[in-house]
Amino acid sequence: MNTFHVVFPLYPGVTHLDFTGPHQVLSRLPGARVHVASIGGQDIEAEGLVFTRLEDLAKVERCDLICVPGGLGTTEVMLDEVFVAQIRRLAAQATYVTSVCTGSLLLAAAGLLNGRRAATHWAWRELLKPFGAIVDESRVVRCGNVFTGGGVTAGIDLALTVAAEVAGKDVAQAIQLGIEYAPAPPFDSGRPETAPEAVLDLMLERMGPLAKGRMAAAEEAAARLQPA
Repeated sequence: MNTFHVVFPLYPGVTHLDFTGPHQVLSRLPGARVHVASIGGQDIEAEGLVFTRLEDLAKVERCDLICVPGGLGTTEVMLDEVFVAQIRRLAAQATYVTSVCTGSLLLAAAGLLNGRRAATHWAWRELLKPFGAIVDESRVVRCGNVFTGGGVTAGIDLALTVAAEVAGKDVAQAIQLGIEYAPAPPFDSGRPETAPEAVLDLMLERMGPLAKGRMAAAEEAAARLQPA
């Protein structure tokens, strides 16, 4: 059986479920070898959890699949040319290029989403537009070999979608059964279209202070992709 190399590139401020959710799925693919890596192999703190003993991202030679998670740290990392260059390098030879949540902004900053349909967290869809991406509000979006997911929990759906592509529907469904992924949330408020108005207003108020800085970072990162 051939080894199927999967890479999760981590950075300060990553949302841990953005990668641990799909990691749980993709690590169960036949022949999977999962690399969790960071610049210099540095430890990464993610909302109080510390991930250690990571690989050096620059020393990961290649992968079959790259999965870029999102998080509050994407605002700064979009402008980190060293990190973005590693995303671009690995994606160039990967069979599958994927992201979860605002991880799609990092794919975009690497120049990988121009003219492509793409998803991201509902609150940050507008940030894809400066990069020439076509915003798609679906939970999982495929455009060629690029798979992008919505916010956080959409990473599990994305990973199962990719697993079916890689190993077939039976394998993907067996993984789903193995992790007992049968969502039955107590509230129907996981999307802005279904959340009560007061709940949506609360979240928009909380995210408001981030919006201006994030858009400025996205516009600067997009400008770097333009020819001099």
